[in-house]
Amino acid sequence: MAYNKVDEPVRLNKFISHNSKYSRREADELIKNSEVSVNGKITTDLSTKVTQEDEVKINNKTIKADASKPSTVIVYNKLKGEIVSKVDPQGRRVIYDTIPKKYSHFVPIGRLDFASEGMLLLTDDPKIATALMTSKLERVYKLKIGGEITPAMLSAMQNGLEIEESTEGAYKNSKIDSMEFAPFLWFDIQTNTPKFSKLKVAITEGKNRELRRFFAHFGAKVMDLKRVSFGGINLNSLPSGKVRYLERDEYQNLRYFLKEQNKDGHKSR
Repeated sequence: MAYNKVDEPVRLNKFISHNSKYSRREADELIKNSEVSVNGKITTDLSTKVTQEDEVKINNKTIKADASKPSTVIVYNKLKGEIVSKVDPQGRRVIYDTIPKKYSHFVPIGRLDFASEGMLLLTDDPKIATALMTSKLERVYKLKIGGEITPAMLSAMQNGLEIEESTEGAYKNSKIDSMEFAPFLWFDIQTNTPKFSKLKVAITEGKNRELRRFFAHFGAKVMDLKRVSFGGINLNSLPSGKVRYLERDEYQNLRYFLKEQNKDGHKSR
């Protein structure tokens, strides 16, 4: 893949997380405990920023990114019951318990919650991760919900929805209590019965348990949720718990997207 990592300043904990086995939370603890040095000087300042030119050490062991190495993106078919994180305080299984160790420094592009499965993209380039996470690229999901799809749901899928109190379907400790849902890009109802319904939907974000909150607003619990596509990259027949590299045409599409993003970024400056 012909992307070279751009040498931009990043937070120290982010640099450590992206180039080592440590999570950002663990990196913060290392910094606070005076175990991290930058260019030979111990730092305990969590706001410290570094570039690839800086020498970062943890307990005298160098942690350094290879700026000359091309960036890589992989597709992972996430299992249900896995946390998208490097570590989990509750001791639950995380995706890095399943993904081959050689990808342990890759960062996830977005999230899928504990009960969800399907496509998760990961990369060793933070810039690519940020560009894709903040994009409006199409995300496609297969859903099974309890009950039937009502006229009110159809209207909201077509026209969007704003909820003042959207705690239903959210994480227990979520601080987000109001959300605005954009109209779905498209949807395909495959089964619609009083007991359960199945549908395929395309949206542009998918964060903060968006689909679970959306259907919970209408009293419908999401029983199964699987992401099958992100930005034109499809899960296809990739087995659960397995990874693959992008196909040639997928890389070409990603190159084009990043090139256009860079153009827009330069125009806005």
